[in-house]
Amino acid sequence: MSDDITSADMAEEATAPFLSNLDFFILSLIAGMAVYWLFFKNKQKEQPVFKKLTVSPLNRSSSYDPSFINKMKNSGRNVVVFYGSQTGTGEEFAGRLAKDCAGYGMKGMVADPEECEMEDLSRLSEIEKGLAIFCMATYGEGDPTDNAQEFYEWLQTGDVELAGVKYAVFGLGNKTYEHYNAMGKYVDKRLEELGAERVFELGMGDDDGNIEEDFVTWREKFWPAVCEQFGVEPTGDQFNIRQYNLTVHDDLSQEKVFKGEIARLRSFENQRPPYDAKNPYLAPVKVNRELHKAGDRSCMHIEFDISGSKIRYEAGDHVAIFPKNDTAVVEKIGKRLGVDLDTVITLTNVDDEASKKHPFPNPCSYRTALLHYLDITSTPRTHIMRELAEYARDKDKEFLLKMCSPTPEGKSLYNEWIVKSHRTILHILEDLPTLEPPIDHVCELLPRLQARYYSISSSPKKDPTSIHITAVLVKYDTKTGRTIKGVTTNWLADMKPGADSTHRVPIYVRKSQFRLPFKSGLPVIMIGPGTGLAPFRGFLQERHFLKTEGKPVGDTILYFGCRKKAEDYIYEDELRGYVENETLTKLHVAFSRDQDSKVYVQHLLSENKEETWKLLEAGAHLYVCGDARNMARDVHETLLTILQECGQLDSIRAADYIKKLQNKGRYSCDVWS
Repeated sequence: MSDDITSADMAEEATAPFLSNLDFFILSLIAGMAVYWLFFKNKQKEQPVFKKLTVSPLNRSSSYDPSFINKMKNSGRNVVVFYGSQTGTGEEFAGRLAKDCAGYGMKGMVADPEECEMEDLSRLSEIEKGLAIFCMATYGEGDPTDNAQEFYEWLQTGDVELAGVKYAVFGLGNKTYEHYNAMGKYVDKRLEELGAERVFELGMGDDDGNIEEDFVTWREKFWPAVCEQFGVEPTGDQFNIRQYNLTVHDDLSQEKVFKGEIARLRSFENQRPPYDAKNPYLAPVKVNRELHKAGDRSCMHIEFDISGSKIRYEAGDHVAIFPKNDTAVVEKIGKRLGVDLDTVITLTNVDDEASKKHPFPNPCSYRTALLHYLDITSTPRTHIMRELAEYARDKDKEFLLKMCSPTPEGKSLYNEWIVKSHRTILHILEDLPTLEPPIDHVCELLPRLQARYYSISSSPKKDPTSIHITAVLVKYDTKTGRTIKGVTTNWLADMKPGADSTHRVPIYVRKSQFRLPFKSGLPVIMIGPGTGLAPFRGFLQERHFLKTEGKPVGDTILYFGCRKKAEDYIYEDELRGYVENETLTKLHVAFSRDQDSKVYVQHLLSENKEETWKLLEAGAHLYVCGDARNMARDVHETLLTILQECGQLDSIRAADYIKKLQNKGRYSCDVWS
């Protein structure tokens, strides 16, 4: 900095004779501008019309008002249902609760906390019979969903007084995860701490079981509690309220029609960064090869070209993929409903105050909606069955109404006929011949097709211009004899390398906390059977790069498992290569079906318990990736046993040891069920 000052001083001395003239010129210029400004200002006063160009926030209409309280007052609503949703289920449940309100003489609205001033929650008591309901999903390791992150932070740091505010919470979680329904529990507890009054007990949905039944069971007890709290009574009416108005476009320029874009019209034709959930990058497929050597199962290694996209990622991140539904299934739906799939339509929300004006990007054709925007392969929930029943006759109608009733018999029938048989909307239409719903109502009822997330199986240290994924092809037969195909993996299976635009995939990167230690010299233990190997392949690429750069790299231990060595030992040559160049200190492989008794990764971990204990005591970071329901749970139990046997810890201290590892970021899980 001193060198810069000296240079400036020297320059000033060199130009001193000239500065006096320059000062005079600058002063003259400033004076002229001042005169012009005063003249212009006076002209403004003489011509008030110029004031119309200035928009004051105070003069904005209510549509610009982010206050959900003001929206409720303006539209005569007394119930607001907030949602924290990552896959759309929480948002769907919120919509159903808001719709329920009409059956109790109340009026509800759905709200995204990310788009609201949540400080206004304290004003809810201003509204007669005001009630806030929260449908909060838990994401990852007990984290809030993306759209509830700011709300979560506000709850943590806020000291707002919520006395007089009445609320209820329904949580969405998965029991196979350690932090089951953590977000629902936190919101329920924190609102009470801030002075709000709970009107009904916390509901907890388990996606590993039957979350639909959990929600219905909670809801049928929730509304009687609301009636008692506010002195209202059910009307006894079954409401089947269309939420969207249909407009059919007979003559519409193709430039104005969405063709699969996620948010911005023509965004796939005119790509521009940054790329995110609302603006994915259309990535060409560079490589698509089979990893399994034999057998009737398939596992794909796919590489996406991100050169020129400015997309950045780190080993351990996730890539989100927006899939496309099976064309044959879409054609069958169109044929069954007797419609021209190329008809261009717009669905517009009848509620002017609704945050969502359309259920998906439109105008678009029915074909586009069914291919790109609607989930046509999942099992429809009971509220959809209830509304479809209005378009069935005789026994089919009775059957649908019985199946969506909240009785034990109805729940059992729904579970058997829909869930266990995995009947999709097409299967329901095929099996109930008198069911004839209008296709626009079907499009209104079906949930949005969501992005699928995959652990990235590469490191930018090796190749910053591509993103790799490792994906098992999902395909199985149901008890009705139908074949169910995974939407994304079966679509990707047909993607061939090349520049053809039909073989490009909409993607974006979602950051993860699944990271290698900042100090590369620390040891790491990685446990990932099957496609759980994916992020560890990226970790190995990164550790190898650091070694070649001369950086210190600690012990690197990998536990990998598969069924048979000759069939599904994926990336075998790469792993052996890492052993040979000493990137991998040790490789432990479990082949579960190559011998009479099954051997899994947790068994090998137990066999190497002394080594595991010593590495943990030396500061090792431990990572688990894969199945949450069985593998991750078994590994966790094995770790507890190792700590007790090798560390001489009792069960309480062993659990505390693991908790400290997790809090310090030394025990990380990237799991799914």
